[in-house]
Amino acid sequence: MTAPQRIGPYAIERLLGVGSFATVWLGYDPLLDGYVAIKVLAENWSHDLRVRERFRDEARLLRRLEHERLVRVHAVGELPDGRPYAVLAWANGGSLRDRLALGEICVPAALRLFGEICAGVSVLHRHGVVHRDLTPGNILFHSAGAEPTGNASAAEPTGAATGAERVLIADLGLAKALAAASGLTARAGTPGYMAPEQDDPGAVIDTRADVYGLGRLGIRLLAADPHGLGPDRPRPAGTLRLRDGVPARVAAVLVRATAHRPADRHPDAAALHAALDRATDPVRQSSPVARRPYRLLLAGAAVAAVTVVGAEPGGAGADRDTHTAGPLTVSLPEGWSATGATWAGQYDADGEAEPALVMSPQPRRWAADPEVPGAFVGVSASTAARTTPAGFLAERTHGDCVSAPARTTRQAGVEWTVVAYRCDRGRPRIVESAGLPANRAGLVYVQIVPPANAAPDFVDTLLGGVRVR
Repeated sequence: MTAPQRIGPYAIERLLGVGSFATVWLGYDPLLDGYVAIKVLAENWSHDLRVRERFRDEARLLRRLEHERLVRVHAVGELPDGRPYAVLAWANGGSLRDRLALGEICVPAALRLFGEICAGVSVLHRHGVVHRDLTPGNILFHSAGAEPTGNASAAEPTGAATGAERVLIADLGLAKALAAASGLTARAGTPGYMAPEQDDPGAVIDTRADVYGLGRLGIRLLAADPHGLGPDRPRPAGTLRLRDGVPARVAAVLVRATAHRPADRHPDAAALHAALDRATDPVRQSSPVARRPYRLLLAGAAVAAVTVVGAEPGGAGADRDTHTAGPLTVSLPEGWSATGATWAGQYDADGEAEPALVMSPQPRRWAADPEVPGAFVGVSASTAARTTPAGFLAERTHGDCVSAPARTTRQAGVEWTVVAYRCDRGRPRIVESAGLPANRAGLVYVQIVPPANAAPDFVDTLLGGVRVR
C-alpha cells in the first residue's frame, strides 16, 4: 500500500493499521506541532452508502460524547475521491492487541486494566450507546510525551485517572444508539468476542452484548488458558481456571458476563464493573457500604408519597415541600416538584436498579429541554464500593464545557465535592456534586442545572436538603 504524502493539511508519516472498513495513518499537524491518527474509509467500501454512513456515525458519536475514556475527534473531511476521513487523537501507546502480542500482562496490571476498560464502556452505556465490537484491537493507550517512533511496551497501565496513561475505547464504527440497535441493523462483530445473539439477524442487541465482549476480554487477560476456552460453550465458574494471583471470585463474574443468554449476564458495563470490584476487594465485600441496604418495592419508576411540611413552601424560617423516593428525601425549591425514578445503568449487588429522582419546575421536560432548570439525585451503594465522590465526578466530565476548580461544602452533615461547568452549547451551567451520607448507605450524586436567576447559595441550599435513610 502506497502511503499518501498528505491528507488534507496533515503530512503523512506512516501507516498505523488496516482494518476491514478503514485504514489509519499517522499524520503530523504543522500548525499545532503534534501528531494525529487519520482514519480513512477503505476504498473497496466507498460505494456502500451504509458503510459510509456508519463511518460518519463513529465521528459524530465520539464528538458528541467527548470523554477522556474515548478516542477524541479533532476534525472530519473528504479525500478528492470522495472517501470520508476522521482526524482522531493519536493513541501513542498502541493497542491491547499489540501488548498481548509481546506477552501476558502481569496480574495486578491486568486486573486494573480490565476495570478501566469496563469504566470506558460504561461511558457509552450511560449515553445509550452499544459498541458491539469490543476486542483487544479496539482498546488503545495514550501516554503523554511518547515519540511517534516508539513502540508499545508491556509496561503496567496506570489507568485513566492517574494522568500517566489513559485507556481509550476506540472504533465505534459498529456502535449504534440503543434505540436503533435491532435486528434491522447489519450483523457486526468479531468472532470470539461477539455475543451469540449478534449472529441472529432477528435479535435485539443491547448493552448485554457489550458485557459479553467485556467478559471475553476479561478471560483473555485473566484466564490461565484463554485460548483453550471456546466462546460458545456454557460452563460453571469452577471450570474457568484463572491465572495465579487472580481472586477466585472473579471466575463467577466472568462466567456470568459470558453467559449464552443475555438475560443471565450483568445488565451493563457499570454493573459488571461493580461486580468485578466486589470480587477483587475482600474488604469491600465485608463492608456495610457494599451490602444492599434497601430494596425498591415498586417496579419501573418507583415513586413514594410527597409530604408537605410547614406553612409556606420555601418561606423564610419554614420547611420546604419535600419529596421521598425509596431511601431519598429532598427539600424542593419554591415552585419545583419531583418524580421518582431508577438510576439508569446503576445496579446494586442483587442486580436491582438503584434509586433516583428528578426535581424541577417541569420534571418530565428537564432531561430533554436545556432551558428548564432542575436536578437529578441518585444514591448508589455499588458506586460507593468502587470509588470516592471525587473519583466519581472525575468520570463525569463535560468535554464541551469549562470547569471551575472542584470545591467542598459541608451541608446537613455531608461533605460534598462540587464541580461547576459553564458551557457554550446546551445548558449554560451544570453543577456536578457527590458525597457520602453519615449512614454511608451509598454515594449520593446530584447533578444540578440552576435557574438563570439563581441566588449564589442555590446549589448549597439544594444539597443541604438531600437526605438518605
